Amino acid sequence: MFGKTSGESWLIVGLGNPGSEYARSRHNTGFRCLDLLAETLGCKVEKLKFQGLYTVVSWKGKKLFLLKPQTYMNLSGRSVLQLSAYFQIPPQRIIVLFDDISLPVGRLRVRGEGSAGGHNGIKSIIAELGSQDFPRVKIGVGAKPTPDYDLADWVLSSFSANEEKALAVSLKNGAEAALAIIEDGVPEAANRYNGSKP
Repeated sequence: MFGKTSGESWLIVGLGNPGSEYARSRHNTGFRCLDLLAETLGCKVEKLKFQGLYTVVSWKGKKLFLLKPQTYMNLSGRSVLQLSAYFQIPPQRIIVLFDDISLPVGRLRVRGEGSAGGHNGIKSIIAELGSQDFPRVKIGVGAKPTPDYDLADWVLSSFSANEEKALAVSLKNGAEAALAIIEDGVPEAANRYNGSKP
């Protein structure tokens, strides 16, 4: 499906839901991390194509595509597949930034592959790509306050002021971790950023 690919192209995806009402929700942490990365790279993710907003920027001799799917979370894979197929980027060069309720706010986990772990955006990407062999940066958004708390309500809730302070650090670390994966590989990036505290 992906054909011949250049060693110079990578796709970095931030997951979230479109619409201002979701902008500050826990589920939009991937969008926020990608926006911070774009800011660091001196660009904006604002071209509309591939069922998403994207941009392309050169970084250290490599071509980086930054993508925010606009399909809503549970269909994110459609946008990822369209862009990656068009530019012939294999799963191993697709990095996904997303929220993880199993990690405290402020913590990160870099992984080279794996299952969806109950995350609908990752589930969609795995289904569309036909592979779970893609790197990801999980950004902690905290566990539900009680076991019977509705999961959808929790991930669509906003962070407290204190959580936002911790989150600011992990968003910065998450953006750096994505670039570290590209430059130094997943094991080195994981070694550097996994378990990092705000």
